[in-house]
Amino acid sequence: MRVLGIDPGSETLGWGVVEGSGLKYSLVDYGTIKSSPREKFSKRLLKIHNGVQELIEKYQPDALSVEEAFYAVNVNVALKLGQVRGVVLVLGEKAGLEIGEYAPRLIKQTVVGYGNAEKHQVQEMVRLLLRMKTVPQPHDAADALAIAICHFHHAGIQNKINQAKLKLR
Repeated sequence: MRVLGIDPGSETLGWGVVEGSGLKYSLVDYGTIKSSPREKFSKRLLKIHNGVQELIEKYQPDALSVEEAFYAVNVNVALKLGQVRGVVLVLGEKAGLEIGEYAPRLIKQTVVGYGNAEKHQVQEMVRLLLRMKTVPQPHDAADALAIAICHFHHAGIQNKINQAKLKLR
């Protein structure tokens, strides 16, 4: 299975591609899609749309793993993040990808073992889990890789639950 992890952001969107099966996975590639805060927000959304669409076409993932929205102090930030997530989720649905959405605390708990882990702790654990020589930079890309890793850990469990529910019917 190949998973495209997305850490949504309207100025810096992190992405990471991880492939494998079960709890054995390896790095394919990672990076960011950057937008200028001076651009109109609609132009930034278009840039994100086009960038994520190119990633889906280039890497042909089986699944899309996205960080869920979190509660932001600034309502405008939360609204913009929701719009970015919407663009990404629609692209995943349009491509027919399996979609997983994970809370930030669950991602940190899964990758680091502590739901309140700091950015540098997530980066270091991603480096170790993917056997990288250096920590992935910037942290947005490391977060995206962590989100993809989280999908490997939780998607299999969810599939087993869904199969068990089908058998009960």
